[in-house]
Amino acid sequence: MCGRYVSTRAPQDLAGLFRVTSWDPQEALAPSWNVAPTDDVWSVLERTDRHTGEVVRRLRPLRWGLVPSWAKSLDTGAKMINARAETVAQKPAYRSAFAKRRCLLPADGFYEWVSVPATGRTKAYKQPYFITPTDGRVMAMAGLYAWWRDPGVPDDDPAAWVATCTVITTEATDAAGRIHPRMPLAVAPDDWDTWLDPAHDEPAELHALLTTPAAGHLDARAVSTAVNDVRNNGPHLLDPADHQ
Repeated sequence: MCGRYVSTRAPQDLAGLFRVTSWDPQEALAPSWNVAPTDDVWSVLERTDRHTGEVVRRLRPLRWGLVPSWAKSLDTGAKMINARAETVAQKPAYRSAFAKRRCLLPADGFYEWVSVPATGRTKAYKQPYFITPTDGRVMAMAGLYAWWRDPGVPDDDPAAWVATCTVITTEATDAAGRIHPRMPLAVAPDDWDTWLDPAHDEPAELHALLTTPAAGHLDARAVSTAVNDVRNNGPHLLDPADHQ
């Protein structure tokens, strides 16, 4: 799975990198070295403008943890932070989004954990590893998004609609596979246009666009156990681990 990741690039940089044509400078997210489920995260998506009919590529925050339109509570999203690539086109919670509402979720890298047993001198603990492209480029994680109507909010309140997202995952390989059996999928730059285009809805063609991040050229290194507490944040979380 992908349950925590790093996203520190400025929105101006992301807008240029992903050729975004629309973003609101007031929708600001701080850099995060410990992105966790239910956090707002940067996404790149395409939607049709209601006034012009033009398809517009936007950079905007989404709440991590997809909430289907039929869900009774926003809390559903905490259990739907990942969608398995093997079943994403069939599962009722994801198939509509996979056909029409795909997005990219920019990340510097992601975390996975290895359980370390207790010894005579130390207690058992979970050692986090930061997994990132060896060339330092951004990971365009494959994602889906959905809109959920909060029944407790009046229709004329902008907060009545909540936009949420999930990360598509697959079996892990290479460096990531030595740490955890699952990992996020990515979309290569040459395929961003096709992936984001809501007019493309053929499942087999869409699946073909999903790739291992950085073509499998990933670095996995043990980092500070401070990552384990979601309240911690900052570049120090990527410091080398004390125990390796």
